[in-house]
Amino acid sequence: MTKHTANGFMLLPSLDPNGELPLYRQLYDALRQAILSGQLAAGTQLPATRILAHELSISRTTVMTAFDQLLAEGYVYGKVGSGTYVAADLPDELLHLPDKIERTSQILSQNRRLSQRGHVLATASVSPTRYWKEGSRVQPLRYGQPALDRFPFDTWVKLLARRRKHMPSDLLGYTHPAGYPPLRREIAAYVRSARGVQCDEEQVIIVSGSQQGIDLATWLLIDPGDAVWIEDPCYLGARGALRGAAAHLVPVPVDTEGLDVASGIARCSDARLAYVTPSHQFPMGVTMSLSRRLALLRWANRAGAWILEDDYDSEYRYTGRSLSSLQGLDTTGRVIYIGTMSKVLFPGLRLGYLIVPPDLVDAFIAARSIADRQPQILDQLVLTDFIAQDHFAHHIRRMRALYEERQAVLVEAATRELKGLLTISPSEAGMHLVGTLPTGINDVEATQQAALQGVSVTPLSAYCIEYPSQNALQLGYTAFDEQEIREAVHRLAIALHPLASCP
Repeated sequence: MTKHTANGFMLLPSLDPNGELPLYRQLYDALRQAILSGQLAAGTQLPATRILAHELSISRTTVMTAFDQLLAEGYVYGKVGSGTYVAADLPDELLHLPDKIERTSQILSQNRRLSQRGHVLATASVSPTRYWKEGSRVQPLRYGQPALDRFPFDTWVKLLARRRKHMPSDLLGYTHPAGYPPLRREIAAYVRSARGVQCDEEQVIIVSGSQQGIDLATWLLIDPGDAVWIEDPCYLGARGALRGAAAHLVPVPVDTEGLDVASGIARCSDARLAYVTPSHQFPMGVTMSLSRRLALLRWANRAGAWILEDDYDSEYRYTGRSLSSLQGLDTTGRVIYIGTMSKVLFPGLRLGYLIVPPDLVDAFIAARSIADRQPQILDQLVLTDFIAQDHFAHHIRRMRALYEERQAVLVEAATRELKGLLTISPSEAGMHLVGTLPTGINDVEATQQAALQGVSVTPLSAYCIEYPSQNALQLGYTAFDEQEIREAVHRLAIALHPLASCP
């Protein structure tokens, strides 16, 4: 038997006060299922908590608890003074992938079939967390977010205004698909100096973020069915791009020295390509040792394979000198290097770059022109000035010092508040840390409970393919000040304590 609220919304069967699950969880499950099934469509206003509590003969606190969980996980959103509404962008497939696949299958069963590649892309994602609504506040401990409040936007706006006022007419039409030549020149100089990359400006190709760079490489370098080494655990955007290209993924385990090259050779010695994040492995955070780098290069040369080196946050190294990039060690032209401005500047600036071997330049430029013809010109002009006038180098230095301080705050707070709940050690590089959970606490459940406390962590298991990781959580610190980090750690402790006390 079903009930209708006073507003006419249908709910799932009545709640069972004697059921195994608490009432708030039963209500949460019922509303969530109604949202996923489309019974409660995007934009639908939910009944007021007072009305719903009355209709179901339960306490208003129970209803509010269920609503809070839906809100924390992104199924609904609130409007001040108006009410609670069903979200248009539902949470990503991390926690509820079977539901998403089922919905996709229902769409495909109607005479509107996607291609095989389309089906793969429709169920893929670059992130295990839900997509954030425009303008929404990033919850504390979310990974991968730069300190936007410390970015010199005043300087950026001045450069932007000057470029708008003095825009050359020849740049208003079609420009070079590889990017603005002075920007390519500045980037070439930067990576030669900072990362030991061997290149000239002609090898630099501007792309719309590192994800497009990965896509271009998969289009050009692998055929359907080709074997590709991929780190396990790994960046989901790379996994999605490779699956979309119909590659045969060969998961290769990661240990304290990075990608286990010997394991990769044992599993598939004739793979066509290897995707790696050697400077700061994502998500484990380890740095690939020099011996592993050299072994990987030897294998690629012997096998005639390509290496896709994603150097997504190498600017942030806090102790010692960073190892040279793989590309800088490469003597046979087997490495395609990917860099991005999303982490070092701001994610809204959709600019990244590829550095490709000389004999592949023309092919990559042709593919780049097909992808979206050319990069957005005004952002390229401003970024060129930002680098050339030393604002870029100054900003990196400031952020490196700030992020090192914030990492120390996170480690100190976790050591004090999370003893026995989460073990966190400092890292020499990067923008996030990985905390290990004790035996008996599931990282997905820990993530869900943290969300109820307004803390955004990510389960490490979400990135794994074959090799099960230890139960662990990924925690970001770069976008949050000292007070926010300490408060978030305290709330995380509140979330984890009940899980640790469960038999």
